Amino acid sequence: MKSPLFVRSLAPEERRVLEQGLRSADGFVVRRCQMLLKSAEGYTPPQIQRLLGITDQSARNAIRAFEAEGLACLKRKSSRPKSASKLIAGEKLERLQALLHQRPRDFGLPRSVWTLESAARVSFEQGITDRQVSDETIRDCLKRLKVGWQRAKRWIVSPDPEYARKKGHETG
Repeated sequence: MKSPLFVRSLAPEERRVLEQGLRSADGFVVRRCQMLLKSAEGYTPPQIQRLLGITDQSARNAIRAFEAEGLACLKRKSSRPKSASKLIAGEKLERLQALLHQRPRDFGLPRSVWTLESAARVSFEQGITDRQVSDETIRDCLKRLKVGWQRAKRWIVSPDPEYARKKGHETG
């Protein structure tokens, strides 16, 4: 059985900073300070969970972060994954670009313009991606390819020969 996890003994300066942090405008700092001070008082992560209405894992994370970083753990870090690699890059990106230069109808789609959703689906079906990707992944690829992308617009056109004049589209 594991022994309970507690924060190490706090130096007077650390305790002062943590107590000041209780009055911070940043909720992250306030919560971290509460967890660390409760741990210093001898509360276990499950007890801290019940007292503060947080998960016991959050308390463990705060204690471990304090052990590793000291007071620097009071600064919120990026939540972005450490290994955020692009799903479509290199040769796959070139294949996506070539795909988008073809007609959607060639791939059995019932429309003449690509949507982000249809590009994602067809890129998976064509083996460009290993799994179905999101619209945002396709949007990111287009941005990296420096391709302008706008949603298709529906234009109303009338067979009336006077339509343009009546709508004010003609000058003169």
